[in-house]
Amino acid sequence: MTDTRSRPILVTGAAGFIGAALCQRLLQRGDQVIGIDNLNTYYDPALKQARLEAIDAMAPSGAWRFEQIALEDGDALLALFAAERPRVVVNLAAQAGVRYSLENPAAYIQSNLVGFGHILEGCRHHGVENLVYASSSSVYGGNRNLPFDERQPVNHPVSLYAASKKANELMAHTYSHLYGLPATGLRFFTVYGPWGRPDMAPMLFAKAILAGKPIRVFNHGQMQRDFTYIDDIVEGVLRCCDKPATANPDFDPLAPDPATAAAPHRVFNIGNSQPTPLLRFIEVMEQALGREAIKDFQPMQPGDVVATAANTAALEEWVGFKPSTPIETGVQRFADWYRAFYGV
Repeated sequence: MTDTRSRPILVTGAAGFIGAALCQRLLQRGDQVIGIDNLNTYYDPALKQARLEAIDAMAPSGAWRFEQIALEDGDALLALFAAERPRVVVNLAAQAGVRYSLENPAAYIQSNLVGFGHILEGCRHHGVENLVYASSSSVYGGNRNLPFDERQPVNHPVSLYAASKKANELMAHTYSHLYGLPATGLRFFTVYGPWGRPDMAPMLFAKAILAGKPIRVFNHGQMQRDFTYIDDIVEGVLRCCDKPATANPDFDPLAPDPATAAAPHRVFNIGNSQPTPLLRFIEVMEQALGREAIKDFQPMQPGDVVATAANTAALEEWVGFKPSTPIETGVQRFADWYRAFYGV
């Protein structure tokens, strides 16, 4: 009998914020890991290269390999699946960012829809035992019924990014139903921490505050987010890697549960369940950096939502884990990393 544990784990978006952190955790515990990323210029590729160098520096000999491949390149992606036959696939690659989706929707269609279709085909044809893929809290869209629960309908996205993530959930469910592919969708809530994305609020705030420049505070500060520390996100992903989705034996087609299925497909929130007012987050950032922010209050941005908050009871029941890092702890770790990495 073949030892499937010897087959690698494939992580897409391996040079990204979450992907790089996950690769390090997988390697630390002894997995064989193949990472792919297209290293696009949506944000500074130098940060992506630095993340890859950090993985290279800690990876055991022969346990890690990186290839520059875009999800849209179906031929290259499917050739990699055929050659490596990964046991588990974690799809974190996507065109990210809500606001950018207002300017360049085509990028989201190609990466998040066409590219994800290639991932599903690779899993279908090459014996993948478990697919874990990134969804987003943005799928809840115009819903104001907090905290967000996976059993709530997600029929009102307010950005193409959000619509593409909901589409991923529908596509994955279909492959689970038709081909028996175990697939788990994880709705991430506002991830932050060391090595974060430069287009997200913590990095934008830190850069501006330390330079003595104004930070833009949307909706005049009347926002709240369920800020979730990177280590908590990675732990949740890791546990779902180790526990493939199964069909819900109690699934009722007359009263269908949106979070489970008669197929091996499940959807979970991963959030801190401690929604934080934006102005409080800025205050914690000021304390961590030792500088006061100059606030430029702005109206609400198109495609944005006022508040997010995660109900993570289903995740805790499934894998026995609940994110819990306080923002005071997480922001201080982020600030320490930021100062060290950028020398400020």
